Amino acid sequence: MDTVTTIEEVREAVRGWRREGLSVGLVTTMGYLHEGHESLILRAAAENDRVVVTDFLNPTQFGANEDLSTYPRDFDRDRDLCENAGAALFFYPEVSEMYDADACTYVDMDALTNELCGLTRPTHFRGVCTVVAKFFNIVCPDRAYFGQKDAQQLAVIKRMARDMKYGIEVIGCPIIREEDGLAKSSRNTYLSAEERAAALCLSRAIFVGKDMVEAGERDAKAVLDAMTQIIEAEPLAKIDYVKMVNFDTIEQIDTLSGNVLCAIAVYVGKTRLIDNFIVEGIE
Repeated sequence: MDTVTTIEEVREAVRGWRREGLSVGLVTTMGYLHEGHESLILRAAAENDRVVVTDFLNPTQFGANEDLSTYPRDFDRDRDLCENAGAALFFYPEVSEMYDADACTYVDMDALTNELCGLTRPTHFRGVCTVVAKFFNIVCPDRAYFGQKDAQQLAVIKRMARDMKYGIEVIGCPIIREEDGLAKSSRNTYLSAEERAAALCLSRAIFVGKDMVEAGERDAKAVLDAMTQIIEAEPLAKIDYVKMVNFDTIEQIDTLSGNVLCAIAVYVGKTRLIDNFIVEGIE
């Protein structure tokens, strides 16, 4: 695996692979990689001849008073994980490589970013779309892999790729969980031992909600009420949102049909955690 820091180095490598007729997969990350990221790289390596992994803490998707300055970093661990998972190229750019000092161009989206995390983080998805568009333009992959844990982000990037005619297949991959059910997240490292135990209220609520839907419940309020009760029973938890939306449009729904996303965001102490489940093809 080669480690590069410039856009031209990435483009040169990809041009060489293309001359050989090789397919290219892309996994974009913000670093401090865990088993969830590893699962994306492993799948990308299984489905493509070469895989590029980006490791870039993107400043434009963090709002005021968010955790950019304290976000965990571990370059050596990230690099080793990527190499062991089968990546061919590890792209680790500086902010100045990705954003010119006078940059004034962004990629934004209506509709899908007006709900869920977009309500409380109004500039977040503009930053996500902008940096992912840059990586799409730099790498020009055949396929790009994103985790379902960030389900709204997955929906947004799928729509952006469609609307912008990238011709890139955006593939969502399952949530990877700890043995006790907590969704893997770089932010889990912020939790104290007491908060880590309290955070299990998220996955407990998700499992109950999904079981209800799979058992035939189609009233969104009934499912959300049951989930909310579980979270509110935990003193250290504070709900940001517990919502049921159409996965394709990210619009709230009252009755479950089609492709449905149930998403939650909860503060445990000062740490904001997210989780979700998706059920497709509900009749």
